[in-house]
Amino acid sequence: MSRSAHPAGPRHADVLPEGHYTAPPADLNALDPKVWSRTVTRTPEGAVSVGGIDVTRLAEEFGTPAYFIDEDDFRARAQAWRTAFGEGADVFYAGKAFLSRAIVRWLHEEGLNLDVCSGGELSTALSAGMPAERIAFHGNNKSAAEIEKAVSVGVGHIVLDSFQEIVRVAHIAEQLGKRQRVLIRVTVGVEAHTHEFIATAHEDQKFGIALADGQAAEAVRRALKLDGLELVGIHSHIGSQIFDMAGFEVAARRVVSLLAEIRDEHGVELPEIDLGGGLGIAYTSDDDPREPHEIAKALGEIVTRECEAAGLRTPRISVEPGRAIVGPTAFTLYEVGTIKPLDGLRTYVSVDGGMSDNIRTALYDAEYSVSLVSRTSDADPMLVRVVGKHCESGDIVVRDAFLPSDLAPGDLIAVPATGAYCRSMASNYNHALRPPVVAVRDGEARVIVRRETEEDLLRLDVG
Repeated sequence: MSRSAHPAGPRHADVLPEGHYTAPPADLNALDPKVWSRTVTRTPEGAVSVGGIDVTRLAEEFGTPAYFIDEDDFRARAQAWRTAFGEGADVFYAGKAFLSRAIVRWLHEEGLNLDVCSGGELSTALSAGMPAERIAFHGNNKSAAEIEKAVSVGVGHIVLDSFQEIVRVAHIAEQLGKRQRVLIRVTVGVEAHTHEFIATAHEDQKFGIALADGQAAEAVRRALKLDGLELVGIHSHIGSQIFDMAGFEVAARRVVSLLAEIRDEHGVELPEIDLGGGLGIAYTSDDDPREPHEIAKALGEIVTRECEAAGLRTPRISVEPGRAIVGPTAFTLYEVGTIKPLDGLRTYVSVDGGMSDNIRTALYDAEYSVSLVSRTSDADPMLVRVVGKHCESGDIVVRDAFLPSDLAPGDLIAVPATGAYCRSMASNYNHALRPPVVAVRDGEARVIVRRETEEDLLRLDVG
């Protein structure tokens, strides 16, 4: 299986592989543990359960569509990342993947830090009790108000993304009588996509300051001269849904080379290096993500080796898994509506959600799995396309998959691995109501983000 490597652009990160779904799986009732959360299983009656609760009961209580998040699985994955990197490194959960106050509390309790990229994410983090010093603030166009709030509350790091922002953050910090700890985000000329990466002299993207032509080195010079800033490290992020560590090796080598230049020119060894996130998860059985301990070992060895070669002390390493923690812990539950067979092609299965609760298939050609979860079936498989109810031909949830041929309106189907970038990118297209997020654990379920109502929509419409 191959995936295309390409410059950053509108189809960033997820490209549909060629020749996929050429044959149905051996058992349509099987639940691949690679794509489902850890407490998901089938009951003796045949329905799927999560956290000890049958999905038919969940649908009755909370309705569909709805996101169900396996709290035990989330906590276990957070713990695995924290344990893998140990006390000598920092793990920042990437809040953009999915953030709520419950998620923040779980992260705090499991010892993870948090990165945010908007004033709204920062407010959510603070309101749920995340200590400001354990928050990093990202973004390519932070407003003056966002910067002022971040500096005022004492966030641990602000990641500088441009020459203008260097001056802007320094000015605001000085006005507030503070010295803000910062990292500079650099683009290293590497963009990784799963099994392939491309290296270019100068990346064409909106994030960061290029290493090419000495721009990053100049950014360091400017930051070191400003009283309002304490430059503590360099940040790099090379892509999304990455399985191969080769891109990280190239990125680390180039970042360490910059650290050596900084030492030689300024007599300063910056104490931190943040290698970003983008680590992949399994959306289908074909995906083969690495475990946190493998990633920690590989990154640690890469950075240590490059620093030794450059004669540098090894800096404190930070990583930013978001999708890799929350992605596999949730699934979206739908009720089947219209079923429309197209002879010689496929069967279209319409559900009561769609691109308003999962835009990733339409936006990125992202792949997903899907299963019948309200019962088992011995019927023959049929090739289906799971689509939503929106007035848009691109409203596709799962492009190609197999479901039992006796599928009927009213059945429940579920799409696993929807914890990341589904609720956080959900919309009100066609005035759809965004679904709830329900946490399930030890036989109990509770809403952590409630379902929107028509009253919510009308309350905002003040015209």
